[in-house]
Amino acid sequence: MVTRGHVQRHQIAGASRLNLGATLVVISGIGLVGYGIMFLIRNFTGFIELGLTPEHIGGTEAQIRGFSPDLYEYISHLQVALSGFIIALGIVVIALAWYGIRRAERWALLTAFLGPVIAVGIALPLHFPYGIGTIGHLGLIYFDALILLVGTALAYVGLRKKEH
Repeated sequence: MVTRGHVQRHQIAGASRLNLGATLVVISGIGLVGYGIMFLIRNFTGFIELGLTPEHIGGTEAQIRGFSPDLYEYISHLQVALSGFIIALGIVVIALAWYGIRRAERWALLTAFLGPVIAVGIALPLHFPYGIGTIGHLGLIYFDALILLVGTALAYVGLRKKEH
């Protein structure tokens, strides 16, 4: 037999974990926005992505532009487009956490987790055959993914406790 006080304590503990988890998911979304902005700025200030050198990509910005201005512009356009998608994904994660997860919406928790996981799951594997899956290149994304995972787990536990 469960006493009313026990259930209430369980619900309070659940709400606390849910809010902490949602806050961490918001922080991971802010991390994505920040990373996307940094990615955008690097395109115009150094061209080569964080943690990579001209040796990784086969030349400096000037060498690539000199070899093929069209290739340079194509790479630049891809980096700008990708930064837009990273920033947009971060905004979506923030909104899902703030307005959905905090209200104990299961679908919001799942969506806020799956969006970045799918993005990273598609983008990450190709980094390793090319030897660029390093901490220097992807460390911020690894850290952001860890924050998202911890936040999602805490929110999930809080959601379950709040339901009981």
